[in-house]
Amino acid sequence: MQIHYFADDAKLASRLANLTSCRAFPMEIKHFPDGESLVTTHSPVRDDVAIIHSLDRPDQKLIHLTLAADALRRAGAAAVTLVAPYLAYMRQDALFKAGQPISQRAIGRLLGSLFDRVLTVEAHLHRVKSLNEVVPSRLESRSLSAAPMIADWLRKKAANSLLLGPDQESSRWIEEIGARSGMKNTVGIKHRLSDRKVRVKIESVHGLTRAVIVDDIASSGATLAETAHALRNKGIRDLSAVIIHPIFAVGALSRIRRAGVETIVSCDTVAHPTNRIRVAPLLAAALSDQP
Repeated sequence: MQIHYFADDAKLASRLANLTSCRAFPMEIKHFPDGESLVTTHSPVRDDVAIIHSLDRPDQKLIHLTLAADALRRAGAAAVTLVAPYLAYMRQDALFKAGQPISQRAIGRLLGSLFDRVLTVEAHLHRVKSLNEVVPSRLESRSLSAAPMIADWLRKKAANSLLLGPDQESSRWIEEIGARSGMKNTVGIKHRLSDRKVRVKIESVHGLTRAVIVDDIASSGATLAETAHALRNKGIRDLSAVIIHPIFAVGALSRIRRAGVETIVSCDTVAHPTNRIRVAPLLAAALSDQP
């Protein structure tokens, strides 16, 4: 297998190449004066290939991926895998208002038409059982669990803390992380009032004064900030947060810190200064597991 990557994903591509004993090649992007893009591979292409591209800021990246998949197939790739540690557009997974799309299904169909399989980490799949239901690719697409890596970090850095997910949707992986780390765990009750406003209620903190909030995506920071306020009202004084996908819109990080979260750690599914937990071993194992 060969690995092809865009500039934003060079570090992850290098780690994956080392772990899988594959060669990694950069993809070139040229921008025309009218705003169109041209994606080119300058390397020989053989057999199966993987494209590494995390889909934060996704709109332009989806165009680049469309062009890259076509370029690699025309250059001789027999099968093309997309490795997208963060997979965008998964949260709009139902028809919430008349006239809107179900974005998860629309983008899933697009990716399934472009790639033979898609590998990602903790996709937002709360209404379906597997990524393959969303991305109908020729080979099995998979959403990989970050629980083992997060549990390893927590065992070393946050012993004797309460592990908390902000809502019921997080219960599956909070329970798994809790089982692996040996930490007491619970989930909050979240009511979303708008895109940037939520309310979170915490039932019990099990008599502890330290807590770690684990959430899959931090975008506006509203959920983490409100969860932190709820925990402080319960007597928690030492607060940390682990985020799987650190999207962090402008002002989000400071909003979370103002709520009293002292330590903020993320997985490197999206490049960010808070990255401490590496997903390359997880992705490399899945990439090496040929369907």
